[in-house]
Amino acid sequence: MYNIKFTKLALKDKKLLEKGKLIKNVNSLLTRIKKDPFCYPPSYEKLNVKYKMYSRRINSKHRLVYMVDESKKEIYVIRMWTHYEKI
Repeated sequence: MYNIKFTKLALKDKKLLEKGKLIKNVNSLLTRIKKDPFCYPPSYEKLNVKYKMYSRRINSKHRLVYMVDESKKEIYVIRMWTHYEKI
């Protein structure tokens, strides 16, 4: 099992998710990736191989963007309220 850590931007995004009633979707994704950050479904997209950044769809507009540190068994959630081009 992985530990999940959030950036300051991700914590700000959490407030927006609660207002937009998307927090339930995000919590479901976080539960799944906490067990295995590469599990299917839902599918994920590799954004940056060097930094091991990945994206999963929250809805048609927003993405959960995270990095994985295999050696420490940690997941760093970078954003949760935007499309990954704005990172």
